Amino acid sequence: MQEVLFLIPALPLLGFLILSLAGRHLSKQVIAVIGAGVVCIAAIITIWLGINFLQTPPENNAYTVTLWKWMSVANFNCSFSLRVDALSLVFLFVVTFVGALIHVYSAGFMKHDRDYARFFASMNLFVCSMLILVMADNLVLLYLGWEGVGLCSYLLIGFWYETTANVQAANKAFYITRIGDTAMAIGLFLLFRELGTLDIPAIQQSAPEHFIKGSSLITAIALLLLAGGTGKSAQVPLQTWLPDAMAGPSPVSALIHAATMVTAGVYLVARMHTVFQLSPLAMNITAVVGAVTLLIAGCSAMVQTDIKRILAYSTISQVGYMFLALGVGAWSAGIFHFFTHAFFKALLFLAAGAVIESLHHEHGIFKMGGLKNKLPVVFYTFLAGAAALAALPLVTAGFFSKDQILWYAWSAEGGNPLLWIVALAGAFITAFYTTRLMLVVFWGDMKTEISEPPGSLMTLPLIVLAVLSIIAGFIEWPHNLVHVTLFSDVVQKVLPSVTEKEGVPSEAIFQLIAVVVTLSGIFTGYVLYKKNTSFIAIWKQKPVLVWVRDFFFSGWQFDLLYQTLFVRPFVFVTSLNKRDVIDKAYTGIASIFQWLNGRISVSQNGSVRTYVVSLLIGIIFILALQFFL
Repeated sequence: MQEVLFLIPALPLLGFLILSLAGRHLSKQVIAVIGAGVVCIAAIITIWLGINFLQTPPENNAYTVTLWKWMSVANFNCSFSLRVDALSLVFLFVVTFVGALIHVYSAGFMKHDRDYARFFASMNLFVCSMLILVMADNLVLLYLGWEGVGLCSYLLIGFWYETTANVQAANKAFYITRIGDTAMAIGLFLLFRELGTLDIPAIQQSAPEHFIKGSSLITAIALLLLAGGTGKSAQVPLQTWLPDAMAGPSPVSALIHAATMVTAGVYLVARMHTVFQLSPLAMNITAVVGAVTLLIAGCSAMVQTDIKRILAYSTISQVGYMFLALGVGAWSAGIFHFFTHAFFKALLFLAAGAVIESLHHEHGIFKMGGLKNKLPVVFYTFLAGAAALAALPLVTAGFFSKDQILWYAWSAEGGNPLLWIVALAGAFITAFYTTRLMLVVFWGDMKTEISEPPGSLMTLPLIVLAVLSIIAGFIEWPHNLVHVTLFSDVVQKVLPSVTEKEGVPSEAIFQLIAVVVTLSGIFTGYVLYKKNTSFIAIWKQKPVLVWVRDFFFSGWQFDLLYQTLFVRPFVFVTSLNKRDVIDKAYTGIASIFQWLNGRISVSQNGSVRTYVVSLLIGIIFILALQFFL
């Protein structure tokens, strides 16, 4: 099986090279076949690889292959090596399979765009970079994929670069994620200084022997890696770029900002779990970051009016649940939520794209309405995704994965009641804004006429993702209902199993509370946006509630905070230094030498007599020195 590993990232890379070099000479049909075809073939290889992996696990529970030696400098050696174990296999499946569905959808969604080849080339390069990230056997190669997805995110967010706001959104994403990337690079330097290697298996083996648990050094390394993860995964305090990233096409939002890149930070923390387990403080901070993020983003999602921004804040919130799970030591629960989230959130973004495309590119949910019967396929698939996002009990994948996190937020060794309360509040908020979104968009009166319903290339991926959004959770049931733990049994070959506290109440009690809270959120959304909408009108007349709504709408004013603390002071300093003080020193040196050159060049007048006289004066001066000294 090792022989085929390189094909998984190589195929999307081949698609990128063909489309970027020859795309302008190809028809749109050929471009779509190449762009979507290479990812579909990579998905087929991944599925075949996964079946073999589950049936006959390889030695050391991983497939590995070294393609070539990449770098060798002094005592640093790095190979271009690929490694697939249970953790990377989960991410591989999501990247290739969900990515293939999104590429097929894109063939229909982007058919009227003049930069068809550029779009698919960028998407293929992104998939290649993400695959390198999750298959890397060492942190240098992982960092290559890490930076690759950041570059592709920039290219795809600003894909429609004719609009200034799109370019600004792409720049914002690039700048903010660079903060985390820089911190991560420093963490890698420290790891290499201490361990002398950046090979992931070697780090996992030697880190517990080298570092003292809880030491300041290992805590610093873990926090630097966490900073990298918060940047890529849009967690507090580096979350502000993701809502603006919705400027890109809807397939971009589905692939990069819902199913894959935005969860790269989750993969990094899970992959480096050995480092994090050595630092209880870093684990606690990871859990707090996740809890704070899920609450802040959930509150912002409640009041947004742009359909894609609602889903963007929802993504930030759901990734917060994943970080919370990782922080309390529920590693498999966090990865399981990533697995289910990829299906229903990609579905919601693609279905939202179909709605936007059908309504003359309208994004405002209060200018939609009445689409339930007009777009039946989009409605029912969107309903499946929304139900999974709201964690509708026992019938959706989102329930099974979120239920685990809620339980472990209380019962895991790193959990506590406060984290559980915040996670539970997030579940209520999620159910509320999901119900609001469904009712406003699909019920009520139609406010915008439909221009063109989506074609089969767009609806087929929706149906597949809708089915997975319902059934994917059944591979991992709550322990007290049915003992089916296929997912955790596989992933725990790589990740540690969760350590639960002793003497905690029955899990069934917490599940019942979670079900009641979720249904309460759904009911609240129904009352406010369907049954009795007068409550909203009354609240809009209260200044305090309007201020709270505006505060949430602005993303808790994080952008204003950063403008005040960082951007404006920097712009002020640069305005004072617009002539560049540092350059003045070098300009001054150059001016001095120019002046000296002007004085000395007077002697170079071309007169032989002057040269002879100068020579005689010099000889006399030297002889005089000799005589007197």
